Amino acid sequence: MEFTDQLHRKIEIPKHSRRVISLVPSQTELLFDLGLEENIAGITKFCVHPEGLRKRKKVVGGTKTVHIEKIRALEPDLILCNKEENTKEMVSELEKLAPVHVSDIVSLEDAFKLMQQYGQIFGKRSPVKDMISEIQEKKKKVEAKTLKTATKRVAYFIWKDPLMVAGKETFINELLKLNRFENVFTGRYPETNLEELQNLNLDLILLSSEPFPFKAKHKEIFENIDAEVILVDGEFFSWYGSRLTKAMDYFLRLQDHASISR
Repeated sequence: MEFTDQLHRKIEIPKHSRRVISLVPSQTELLFDLGLEENIAGITKFCVHPEGLRKRKKVVGGTKTVHIEKIRALEPDLILCNKEENTKEMVSELEKLAPVHVSDIVSLEDAFKLMQQYGQIFGKRSPVKDMISEIQEKKKKVEAKTLKTATKRVAYFIWKDPLMVAGKETFINELLKLNRFENVFTGRYPETNLEELQNLNLDLILLSSEPFPFKAKHKEIFENIDAEVILVDGEFFSWYGSRLTKAMDYFLRLQDHASISR
């Protein structure tokens, strides 16, 4: 079967892809939630959902570095990658072993298109359709709730040293907008500093749980910034696929936060 992935690359995928390597945590979770655990042959050390999967499947490395020989030994029919999570050089090496499908997710529509393509590749069109419908219905509830709130100017932090934020050209920004959070940073993942933050008229500083695991103790870094500092679950702002069903529930709870809803 010929498919065009999200980098517009034409790839030939075996009709029955029984041995799949997933090198993207959110895509691994999506495969599992579509009932495809038996198809998963290898995953990364960051594929933490569902709990226990790393004990049942072969871990072939991280998202930026993998053990090519471990993947070769698994004799994959298909390897799943992502433009942001995996490197171009990695994809080139992996293509020598098996077809490589690369996703590129910046919007919710991108996420839905990827899910639909997985539905086609793995014969799961109906479950994918139901999953997307559930996400869209929950999204409507979030949108209805945020109509009652004022737009907040925010900075979404992903790293501590140096201080780095998610800019507007990211999937994270898509979900910030859904929550009526106005991202004050452009680009993808720019660096910033405390002096710059003081001049941005921020309402909220959001400290993500990933990739840097911000904790309550890190709030003191921003104690001289006139903005409320909130810890947020990074998985719900950056993972796509089936994680979006839980993300919409999380956003509803986030909007219930007294300081956000006031």
